[in-house]
Amino acid sequence: SGLSFSVLLRPDGVPMARWGRLPLLAGVALAAAVEREAGVPTALKWPNDLLVRGRKCAGILAEVADGAVVLGIGLNVTQRPGELPPDAHATSLAAEGARHTDREALLVAVLRELAGYEARWRAGDDAAAEYRARCDTLGRRVRVTLPAGAVLTGEAAGVDDEGRLLVRAADGVTHRVSAGDVIHLRAAPT
Repeated sequence: SGLSFSVLLRPDGVPMARWGRLPLLAGVALAAAVEREAGVPTALKWPNDLLVRGRKCAGILAEVADGAVVLGIGLNVTQRPGELPPDAHATSLAAEGARHTDREALLVAVLRELAGYEARWRAGDDAAAEYRARCDTLGRRVRVTLPAGAVLTGEAAGVDDEGRLLVRAADGVTHRVSAGDVIHLRAAPT
């Protein structure tokens, strides 16, 4: 009912400082493929979630190992609402009325998009503008639980060249977040 796969990338010749953009680039590729193949609107939640109508439909993980990057992608395809975790605000393509849910066709579409974006990335184009345009996190109030357990609250003000989320706290200080669990907060009443 889902599609889970890993892609091995060997970014030979690309400075390691740019590798942090790969999960974001994979998100752009996944969003473009799902929109084209399944016909549902998508958005991205920093750093690694694909949203359909505000609910999580896919996740992307990246791991560096032996000079390579492994991208793991999990996409909910045909799960019915009762088969999805009730507390995770999850959804599937079928639950959102996708016009196509053929997993093989989806896989081919994602791999084609990813290959195209990877070629652009190698040439120096990180698709940063496309990521920012698709990122539903930007401009929102967020709460970020950092890996060490600290919590940061503020406005998601941007994404830097290394793929880090820029969070502007209430005191005006902007923090660069490279990893953390992000929760989109509702705007405070005015």
